[in-house]
Amino acid sequence: MKALVIHGKQDLRSQEWETPQPRQGEVRVRIAWGGICGSDLHYYHDGANGAFVVREPLIPGHELSGTVDLDPTGELAAGTPVTFHPATFGECRPGLEGQPHLWPNGGYLGSASTTPHTQGGMSEYLVMKREMIRLLPEGLPLRRAALAEPLAVALHGINVAGGVEGKRVLICGAGPIGLLVAAAALAKGAREVTATDLHEGPLERARALGVHHTLRVGEQTPEPESFDVALECSGAPASIDAAIRAVRRAGVIAQIGMMGAGPQPLELALLISKEIQLRGCFRFNDEVDNAIALLASDARFDQVITHELEADDAVEAFTIAKDAQASGKVLIRLWPQG
Repeated sequence: MKALVIHGKQDLRSQEWETPQPRQGEVRVRIAWGGICGSDLHYYHDGANGAFVVREPLIPGHELSGTVDLDPTGELAAGTPVTFHPATFGECRPGLEGQPHLWPNGGYLGSASTTPHTQGGMSEYLVMKREMIRLLPEGLPLRRAALAEPLAVALHGINVAGGVEGKRVLICGAGPIGLLVAAAALAKGAREVTATDLHEGPLERARALGVHHTLRVGEQTPEPESFDVALECSGAPASIDAAIRAVRRAGVIAQIGMMGAGPQPLELALLISKEIQLRGCFRFNDEVDNAIALLASDARFDQVITHELEADDAVEAFTIAKDAQASGKVLIRLWPQG
């Protein structure tokens, strides 16, 4: 089969890869669409995602959709449309029984955090455990279904924040995740949604989704104590400080954006005096099922997708996806049949 393979910094190749064969309890899927995630961008542009360095050929991709190719049990017919929960959970710890996404020693599709690396799904075929496969409802296009994983991240952030229904919500960063958070917050009944970003392009896309207000960072500042909840999607310390100032006393900040390793300069004195709760968000638990249902019922999520490129143009796709002004979610169409 063909696969997109990262061999190191800015070394992405379309090459032949051994076609996987499903074993007991596994299903082979023909991949239709793969979305480019921030971690994929780091692996390609930097050769590493934080501390996780590409040390061997790595197939990226965990934002995926496709159709069943082979189920040895015969339970799933060939052509059945599916997406995935891309995590394999590690070892349960006391107090985390209901939060398997936090168990240590787990794995994730398209990750260099393990050795050997956990291969992703930007390939013609992918073999997955049956329990990681999610069937798509009738009428949900495969293209939109590729948003299930990042939308699950957005929904997990909303859940960690305690929900948004009837609340004034600030979304810091209107990149692909921020846009999905915005659309999800609107769908979940937020009273008012404001999005911020450094660039006008992301703000235009946020307005197209229906957010009530947008603010250009560096030119406009959120009013102090004017939000119940902040969903921080950039991972920038200055953006977190802005959220601390913007949320009301006893408000909540859900930190969805990943930050770099090491110490971070934050205005914690104000966070303490206002009794603001800063809550970490890591990937997601079971929100992918809610994400699939939401995608099936709300076509507005299509607007988050700004570019679709063929697999043979993957280098161009990764270049476009790095340009925050020009792109939202970038999808790669993976060698369609016919």
